[in-house]
Amino acid sequence: MCRFLEYPEAFVVGILWVVTMPSTHNPGSSSPLTSFGRSIWSRREPFHSIEADHESSEQELELQSFQKLVVDLFHDLSAVSADELLSIAWIRKLLDVFVSCLDEFRVLLLKNKAQVSKPPLDHWADEYLDRSLKALDICNATRDGIEKIRTWHKHLEIIMCALESRKRAFSEGQFRRARKALMDLTLEMLDERDSGSVFSHRNWSFGRNNPRKDARRRQHSSGNSSGHSRSHSWSISNSWSAAKQLQSIANNLIAPRGNEIIATNGLAGSVYTMSSVLTFVLSALVAAIPCQDRALSTHFSIPQQYSWGIPLISLHERIIEESKKRERQNSNGLLREIYHVERCARHMTDLVDVVQFPLTEEQKVEVEQELQELASICENFKNGLDPLERQIRQVFRRIMNCRTEGLEILSRANNLE
Repeated sequence: MCRFLEYPEAFVVGILWVVTMPSTHNPGSSSPLTSFGRSIWSRREPFHSIEADHESSEQELELQSFQKLVVDLFHDLSAVSADELLSIAWIRKLLDVFVSCLDEFRVLLLKNKAQVSKPPLDHWADEYLDRSLKALDICNATRDGIEKIRTWHKHLEIIMCALESRKRAFSEGQFRRARKALMDLTLEMLDERDSGSVFSHRNWSFGRNNPRKDARRRQHSSGNSSGHSRSHSWSISNSWSAAKQLQSIANNLIAPRGNEIIATNGLAGSVYTMSSVLTFVLSALVAAIPCQDRALSTHFSIPQQYSWGIPLISLHERIIEESKKRERQNSNGLLREIYHVERCARHMTDLVDVVQFPLTEEQKVEVEQELQELASICENFKNGLDPLERQIRQVFRRIMNCRTEGLEILSRANNLE
C-alpha cells in the first residue's frame, strides 16, 4: 500500500484493475466490485444521448412555436369583415404578420446553420431564397402602384377644391374645373387598366427616398449603381408581368414528404410554411394594388397537418370571390379604397354632366354627400399611403437581409467542402 502511495498513478491503475477484474470463483457470477466497475462505465454512456435529446426537444419546441405563431396570426388576420378586407388598414396588418413570421423563421435558420447547409435541407433553403429574390420585384412593382394611387389622390383633391362652396352657391366655373379633374382621373384609371402600369420604366428602388435626387444621380453616374442600395433584380421592364412572377414563385410549392421532414428534423416543414406565407402575401399585394399585368392565378394546396392552411386558404378564397364580383372585374386593383374612388368618380361624373344652374336643393344635397365621401377617401389616402409604402420598404429590406444571411450559410458550407 505504501508503494502505491508513493506512486499515485499505479494506485489508480491498480484500483481500476481490481474493480474491472472478473471473478475467478464463479464465472457465472460477478463480485460487487465488478458490478460497481461496470456501473461506473455504464453511467458515462447516456451523457451524450441526454444532451442530444435535450437539443432535439428544444428544437422541436422552437418548430412548434413557429407553427403556432403562424396559425395564431393568420386566424386573427382572417377574422376581418367584408368591408375591411383588402383595405389599406388590412394590407398593413398583413405586412405586419409577414414580418413577424419572417423574423421568427430567420431565427430558426440561424440556430440551425449546420443543418441548413446540408442535404436535403439545403435544397429547400435554396428554393426559398430563389422565391425571395423574385419577391423583391413584386415589392418594387407594388411601390410603383402606390405612386399611381397618389396621382389619383391628387385629382381627387383638385375636385374637392373645385367644389368647395364655403357657404356660397355653386357656380358653373367650379363645376367646369371639377369636370376636367374628373376627366383626367378617369382617363388615367382607364389607361392603367388597359395598358398596364405607366410607371414600369422608372426602375425605383427602396434604398432611395427622393425621386428627384435619384434622377440627378442617374444623370451624373451614367448607370453606375455602386452608391445605391438597390433591389437584386433592380428594374421592372415593360415586358415584366406580375402574374407570371407570381406563377414562378408558386411553382413547385409542394409540402415536404414524411421522410424529408424526418431527415431535416422538421425544418423542411418550416421552410415550406414560410414559402407559403410569402406566396400568399405577394399574391394579396398584387391583387390589391395596381401592378403591371396583374392576375389572380395562384393556387394553394396545403396538407391538413398544417393548421395555418385553414385561415390562409379561407382568405385566399375570399379574395378570389371579391375579384369575381361584377363591379370589381375591371378594377385597377382590389384595394377597398380604389373601389371607393371608382364608384365615387362615376357618381360625380354623372352628377356634373346633368346638373343645371341654379342647383336645386336636392342637387346641392347630393353634391355635398359625394364631397363627404371624397373627403373620407382623401383622408384614408393621406393617412394610409405613406405608412403602407414604408412597410413595403421594410418588407423589401427584411426579405433581402434574410436572403443574404441564407446565401452566406450555404456558401460557407460549399467553401468548406
